[in-house]
Amino acid sequence: MDKSRFSLLLLEPGEIYFEDFSCTLIPPDATRKTCDVKKQEGRLKMCSKSLVFEPKDLTKPLIKMLLRDCIVIEEYKGCAKFIDTDNALTINCREYIEMLEGNVIAPYKFKETANFLYLLDYADVSNCLSMISQLHRATIVHSRHARVKFDPLWLDLYDKIILETHADKVCPLNITPGRCVLSKLCLFFQSYNNIDTYPVMKIPLKSIKRIVKRRFLLQHIGIEIYSSDNKCANSHIYLSFSSQGERDQLYEKLLEQPELTLNNLEQNVITLQWQNGVISNYEYLLYVNSLGDRTENDLTQYPVFPWIISNYTSDTLDLTDIQNYRDLSKPVGALNPKRLTNLLARYNEMAPPKFIYGSHYSTPGFVLYYLARQYPHYVLCMQGGRFDHPDRMFNSVADAYKNCFNNMSDFKELIPEFYDTSQEAKFLRNSLGINFGVRHNNVKVGDVELPPWAENSTQFVNTLRTALETDIVSSNLHHWIDLIFGYKQKGAEALKANNVFYHLCYEGNVNLETIDDPNDRHALEVQIMEFGQIPKQVFTVPHPQRKRGLPILPEIYQTDRWQSVIGLELVTSFNTHKNTVSHLFINEDCKKITSVGYDSKLKVFSLTQNKQIRSAIIGNMPLSSCVQLPDSNVLVIGSWDNQMLLYDMDYGRIWRDVMAHEDSITCISYGIKLNLLLTGSGDCSVKIWRGVSGAKDDIIVECLYKHLDHNSAVSCLCFDPDNSRFAVGTVDGEIYIWKTCDFTIDKKYTNFTSRINTLVYSPDGQKLAVGTDNGIFCILEVTTGMSMFKKTLQSGVNSLKWQGNLLAIGCGNGVLSVWDMLTVRILLEVQAHSGAIHTVDISTDSRILATGSQDKSIKVWRAKYEESDIKS
Repeated sequence: MDKSRFSLLLLEPGEIYFEDFSCTLIPPDATRKTCDVKKQEGRLKMCSKSLVFEPKDLTKPLIKMLLRDCIVIEEYKGCAKFIDTDNALTINCREYIEMLEGNVIAPYKFKETANFLYLLDYADVSNCLSMISQLHRATIVHSRHARVKFDPLWLDLYDKIILETHADKVCPLNITPGRCVLSKLCLFFQSYNNIDTYPVMKIPLKSIKRIVKRRFLLQHIGIEIYSSDNKCANSHIYLSFSSQGERDQLYEKLLEQPELTLNNLEQNVITLQWQNGVISNYEYLLYVNSLGDRTENDLTQYPVFPWIISNYTSDTLDLTDIQNYRDLSKPVGALNPKRLTNLLARYNEMAPPKFIYGSHYSTPGFVLYYLARQYPHYVLCMQGGRFDHPDRMFNSVADAYKNCFNNMSDFKELIPEFYDTSQEAKFLRNSLGINFGVRHNNVKVGDVELPPWAENSTQFVNTLRTALETDIVSSNLHHWIDLIFGYKQKGAEALKANNVFYHLCYEGNVNLETIDDPNDRHALEVQIMEFGQIPKQVFTVPHPQRKRGLPILPEIYQTDRWQSVIGLELVTSFNTHKNTVSHLFINEDCKKITSVGYDSKLKVFSLTQNKQIRSAIIGNMPLSSCVQLPDSNVLVIGSWDNQMLLYDMDYGRIWRDVMAHEDSITCISYGIKLNLLLTGSGDCSVKIWRGVSGAKDDIIVECLYKHLDHNSAVSCLCFDPDNSRFAVGTVDGEIYIWKTCDFTIDKKYTNFTSRINTLVYSPDGQKLAVGTDNGIFCILEVTTGMSMFKKTLQSGVNSLKWQGNLLAIGCGNGVLSVWDMLTVRILLEVQAHSGAIHTVDISTDSRILATGSQDKSIKVWRAKYEESDIKS
């Protein structure tokens, strides 16, 4: 225990500590002979519901006197000869509490009537009585808070206050009221009491890296602030405000300050990184918990983790055997079919509001059920100075899981500590030697009993963490996220998934701000704490699945030199087009570039000879796009004269022309696996053609479907890698996903507000990158339709190319950027052209990039590395 034993955890829920006084306690049993021996020096703490005496002698107990149990509080006017002061206070209690006797964490002792005498060292007894009488009448809180002012001397030179307001600092099981002050350089919190080591908490704005809005007691009034120095005492603070408006005002003012530079932790970036294997399942679950307003500073919203392993009885545990894992597609209450049948029968007979589960999967009680050995003082605080019955404690992992699997009122999940290998499994060991009592079998409560397959607590946690990161869990974890944080959390989908809890657990079913009566408000707050809270809904569509069998990230980066790139260098430039370069591609052998432009010309450039080797005029209208049929030297070219042209590279002539559409052809895509050719047009249609690769005599162009209608002109299209689907973008901002098996629409996106300029599938076909005319660059997850990443660039996104982990973006302002789509970060950005980039390609070996622009030029680029990287 610390030398200063008093803490807010010793107070009642919601109680406020104000100040303390130096004094000497004369115990009730002291006499003239024993007074010098029995008197205790210490400090008398004045709180909103009690008075607490903390003696200097660490072996003596703290004495807590609840104001409601105080019969008399008055100035001492007795004539005991062994007291030589008239500045004394006498308190007569019908009951008092002794805590931490012998400096040992143990259940509190509740004592009956006693009369205490306190000799005040410095404070005046009349002033103390005046304040205590106000406490007794519960009128002091607001008036005392109003008198506390922020001292501007805490400001640095030339600093200035921007905002000052009341706030509560939230910690597990207690809150500390105070003043929150925002200046140009710092954020301050000044508590109304002296419980903290420093009277004012000061966080420099330049050190703040993350700010998160939080719910507190189902109200949107909280804010959590993280700084860069995790080891520093002021690296983190969680505040709650009296209203959402006050919270939002501080949040907005914070974001306005130029000193603030936050880390970019966009939700969709983290989801993509998790799906790509860049971050672990453990890290992602922590992040999703944070998005769902779960924080370790609020036991009513503590982070929740799933039961993963279902086998706690075997001598060995095979982590490759799926039978040893819990079904993550079901809530805990639905794991046992027999129990679920009984629960549903009760649900069907129940009057509204109905619920399947009468208790939650995460409550403050459940959290402390797991953490009682590590944080026994939290348990004493929450349970009125008592530990739970020894037989009801977390004594065995196997018994805990068995109870959650069978009991009609136990559906709790786990907490992060079960998977946190950095904490040395402290929560499983009674390292503090706390006397929790003796169980029915006469065995004293000690360490948690582990399953036979775990040699010790550290190995147990390590094994659970290993299981959490297995492919079996990775490929199913999204189902559990759907239940707890996603679209199956509430509503009709929750009912289908047997995932319905008591109505007070859900956000929106109770609004504390509309309840004026303090007793009613407190009662609801207690109910919220006891029943638990459903996390904030993070995902409203099915969560994407994680890829299986991902390689270890460092091994990828050892072979991918793009990770150490410092820029792009221009290899060569071709300026022979007379108008905008509309489309180009780098040939499979990476030795040639083929391009078409609005000047009606087809051009081929040799990269080995660094010169143009072919130029041909193809009609008299602009050319929009071209593809090369595989295993042949035939190009398919789209023209603004509505024609699809087949150009023979061997003979340098148009081999066939087809009047394909009633308006200009805007885009072409070829599906090599199905030998299908797509053409999109300004006539609002896509046509599907059969193109058989091989000798020219075998190439057949045959319209399979006359057209697939769309609501507006088609601007871009592309096949996915296995040709099972193709995506179509339109000038009105719509995206259609068509299935090639029957040419029906699989999905349709209508939430874009401007022209879709470009579309490209990821190499694995699981994601679709989208670029729009108003600068939106986003990634859609193909299976679920979820928007996994979205960013607004400074100019329209005209062209995308996804090759391996690299994605190149060509923009309307001439900027070329290259992204690493594994970690979802930008690798480099250059001003490549003076005009808009219309087309971009990456070679199959990812060594070079080519861009074509409105400035009529084609440029070839390669990565530039530091000198040390080049030599290596």
